[in-house]
Amino acid sequence: MTLELILRDLPWEGDFDYEAECILRLFFPGEKIAILHQPQTPEGDWISVELTPQGEGIAICLAVQLDSSGSIQARDMVLSSEAAMGGMKWEAERRLCLLLFDALCQLTGTRPPWGILTGVRPVRLCRKLLGELGSVSAVREALIQQYQVLPQKADLALSTLQAQKEILAGNTRSSYSLYVGIPFCPTRCLYCSFVSHAIDKAGKLVPDYLELLCRELEEIAATASRLGLALRTVYIGGGTPTTLEPDQLTRLLRQIEKVFPLSGIAEYTVEAGRPDSISREKLKVLRDFGVSRISINPQALDDAVLRAIGRAHTAQETLEAVALAREMGFDNINMDLIAGLPEQTPRSFTRSLEQVMALNAENITIHTLTVKRSSDLRTSMGADAFDSGAYSLAELLAQSQEKLRGAGYLPYYLYRQQGTRQNQENTGFCRPGKEGLYNIYSMEDTHTILAAGAGAVTKLCAAPDKMRRVFNYKYPYEYISGFGEILKRKRQIIEFYKEETP
Repeated sequence: MTLELILRDLPWEGDFDYEAECILRLFFPGEKIAILHQPQTPEGDWISVELTPQGEGIAICLAVQLDSSGSIQARDMVLSSEAAMGGMKWEAERRLCLLLFDALCQLTGTRPPWGILTGVRPVRLCRKLLGELGSVSAVREALIQQYQVLPQKADLALSTLQAQKEILAGNTRSSYSLYVGIPFCPTRCLYCSFVSHAIDKAGKLVPDYLELLCRELEEIAATASRLGLALRTVYIGGGTPTTLEPDQLTRLLRQIEKVFPLSGIAEYTVEAGRPDSISREKLKVLRDFGVSRISINPQALDDAVLRAIGRAHTAQETLEAVALAREMGFDNINMDLIAGLPEQTPRSFTRSLEQVMALNAENITIHTLTVKRSSDLRTSMGADAFDSGAYSLAELLAQSQEKLRGAGYLPYYLYRQQGTRQNQENTGFCRPGKEGLYNIYSMEDTHTILAAGAGAVTKLCAAPDKMRRVFNYKYPYEYISGFGEILKRKRQIIEFYKEETP
């Protein structure tokens, strides 16, 4: 279907388009939404919003017509005296979203668990509210009352906030982390939207890619040294970095060791994500160069599910890969699972979780399947890809989180994405003291991330709420052909820090 969103007479024209559309997508994932500012007479399913100055405030009038569910009208008034904390525009936007959210809850019979929060970083909002309201209890009340977040989700976000407090306190203006992207995988997963390429098709690009990546790393290291930045963590992700051959891994890690000061870093992570990409020789390379943390990400320990999502390995190969990593001395292993995968049942997901817990993984990250526009899942299934079957992911995640807490795991980072099935979240759990530092730094935008490789995004953070992003070309062939432009863009790092120097 096509849903018409009609926005009329807005005092801040265009500024509410994104927020209103995000609320609609909570209820109508995958459907086409047309935003109109000067509409003809609406037909079919439509939503009309009018904001009109009235006295010392703004009147918000909402009308919703859904052929399958009926119609509803609602009205609210935002007074200037109510807009002290975020300003009149911010308060009008929040109240508009609340009106729309409440009307669609009534008409559709569904109730998104995170309320009107549609952003990626709910914990970051909690941190902001804590600075304004002064207490965790006040933040919890605000999440529930002002944003319609369910109590259990508010508690999850606040538990995560508390787990990050001491870690983030150690940040300084000069702190930074290094991200290195390896956009190659053994196969492409059904749900994947990353820039990664299957190695059998893109393997010929690897030599040139590595050559330029090493040059980019040298440039980044020189810039960081010139600015007096202090390296905190290194994260090599992708893709699947262990798709590289041992000699290629050696070349990359040797270059990082050569140009960056690694002696004082707190964490060195490599995603060895696919069990079928792991070998004793590759793990030895990682150990020899001081890698302290790896990810082995099965996503499921169910062979039928693995076949359905395009994985070439078995559940048994995951168990063998973890055993080999333990034998090689790795004592900080992250493992990812995804809830809501094709062919998956609540029982099969629970079995996978129990097996991962039995492996004593130090980090366990529970993702909810997100249907991305560029994924094979979305292109093959269309809007049906958002259907997760008859079971409740909310109940499954709640039970899983209870199991993890009961086994001594605590939530330490949390994020959300548009298009996630049943509007759930992704949460990283860990044994105390085994928090994935890079995950926290990156997700909470608390210090600079200098990034190298195809699809890498440098995030410059020199002060609270001041950030600039510098983008590399997305695909490996673009990275290779446009490498000169990438180096030019990196000059923005120096410019940013010059601008932010007191």
